[in-house]
Amino acid sequence: MQTRFLPFLTWARHYSRSDLSNDLIAAAVVTIMLIPQGMAYAMLAGLPPQAGLYGAMLPLVLYAAFGTSRALAVGPVAVVALMTAAAAGSVAQTGTEHYHLAALWLALLSGGIMLIMGVFRLGFIASFLSHPVISGFITAAGILIAASQLRHLLGAEISGKTLPQVIPSVFANSADISVVTVVFAVAILAFLFWSRAGLAHLLQQMGLSAPLAKLLGKTALLIAVVTSTLLVWALGLNERGIAILGDVPRGLPEFGLPAVDLGLLQLLIAPAAMIAIVGYVESISIAQTLAAKKRDSVDPDRELVALGLANLGAGVSNAMPVTGGLSRSIVNYDAGAATPAAGAITAVFIAMALLVLTPLMYFLPRVTLAAIIVVAVLSLLDFRALPRTWAYSRADGAAMAATMAFTLFVGVEQGLMAGVGLSLVLFLYRTSRPHMAVVGQVPGTEHFRNIERHDVVTDDQVYSIRVDESLYFPNARALEDKIIQSLSHRPALRHVVLQCTAVNYIDASALESLEAVNERLQTAGVEFHLSEVKGPVMDQLKRSHFLDDLTGRIFLTQFDAMTALSPEMTQRCKERARCETLLER
Repeated sequence: MQTRFLPFLTWARHYSRSDLSNDLIAAAVVTIMLIPQGMAYAMLAGLPPQAGLYGAMLPLVLYAAFGTSRALAVGPVAVVALMTAAAAGSVAQTGTEHYHLAALWLALLSGGIMLIMGVFRLGFIASFLSHPVISGFITAAGILIAASQLRHLLGAEISGKTLPQVIPSVFANSADISVVTVVFAVAILAFLFWSRAGLAHLLQQMGLSAPLAKLLGKTALLIAVVTSTLLVWALGLNERGIAILGDVPRGLPEFGLPAVDLGLLQLLIAPAAMIAIVGYVESISIAQTLAAKKRDSVDPDRELVALGLANLGAGVSNAMPVTGGLSRSIVNYDAGAATPAAGAITAVFIAMALLVLTPLMYFLPRVTLAAIIVVAVLSLLDFRALPRTWAYSRADGAAMAATMAFTLFVGVEQGLMAGVGLSLVLFLYRTSRPHMAVVGQVPGTEHFRNIERHDVVTDDQVYSIRVDESLYFPNARALEDKIIQSLSHRPALRHVVLQCTAVNYIDASALESLEAVNERLQTAGVEFHLSEVKGPVMDQLKRSHFLDDLTGRIFLTQFDAMTALSPEMTQRCKERARCETLLER
């Protein structure tokens, strides 16, 4: 019971020196990535750089105590930063105190929503975001994230939250583009792109072992930050048009609940829910993928609780909303993180950096942070997903395309809401038109298959229909119409058998339809039977009067039903199978 509420006890009891050594190495490598990424994502969210570093302290400690993934690296991430900027920017001017207050409440509200979902086991709500919708949203968000950094990469006042706003702004401010900034940006981007594979290869050629070279290859961000900062300081490039970070407050964050503004909370509750769901979906997919590599497991509901507490911690420590990050989690895993303690150790390293290194960040060029963001979001872009999804399912492809279009041309929140709405509409459309098959017996077997796909034996007096969907209000009428129509086309009909192999649930509306079918068939002198009814469904039916009023019987299998209702047909099946066997000989 203790380990359920305090998951860290499962690994803390057996924590060894070897675990500590592995966690220290992983924490050091992740810290090297997290310092520049944290500041970059804070800039993306429209917040001071320290907000990103604060988001890598208390949230990491809380996740280490309550999380169940050994490798998930929690902290600021690009997509959540973009959603934070969109939500906070809709209620306040970027850079103002009210804007920062909105970002803090987004962290608190999203954390509270995650916590409630975890406590009440409501993680299934995230399933309403289908994979095509999530994929389309993240790809479009990645494009917007890259577009939002053009102002830093070009050194011009380019603004806008959607492509129709950003693209005209680029042309309108083209005369103000800084050539020095562009050259600097191209150089940093080229280095970062090359370092993704080239740095580790170069280190191997210099004689380092492959594992060590791969590990040190992750320091490319630190190299870019240090080198670009030194160049700006030594050459005075900040006086030639390159924007720098400036003063970064030294020391640990102040802790406390931000000012309460009920009007602001009402405006932020919907975007906070979106941030909570997207953050959870991103985190749990990463955590489960990494856990599977070690044949480990994660508890989705406990992950919701841990992520909720992490965001509550962010909200009371002047940070930004956080979630699990893909690139850092992979680095954490590759570096050999043995337990979630690696995250807590990372928080200690970040605190040390805030106490010691912040004065050295004064000349850090903003274009470097923008380049880090652009390189990071490239992994989010999957342009081949749309044609691949369209080829498999036009409905899913359309939902994906619509989500991308709304996100790119209308806004982040609107795109995600459109995706959720389309997912629900498509689900209702598909289930309201369930596949229904009239079935017959396969000769020589006890199996029943679709008469339109297989050579089967049927009986004009028995109409056997299989519905391949649970029965509820959107599709109940479709089944009712299908069965009633069979009366007009089959004058010899005496029995209708509903094969319930795929029926996992029957709601009240569907029950009323079954009762209406039973009554209509009884009026026509036809008996209504059910076969292969699952236990939970039978338990449901027993709580109603349907079974008492049913004109026919409940059969364990479809074969039992046909044996009882049409022994002549089953005999024909045997004879036909015997003849086919003789012909084969």
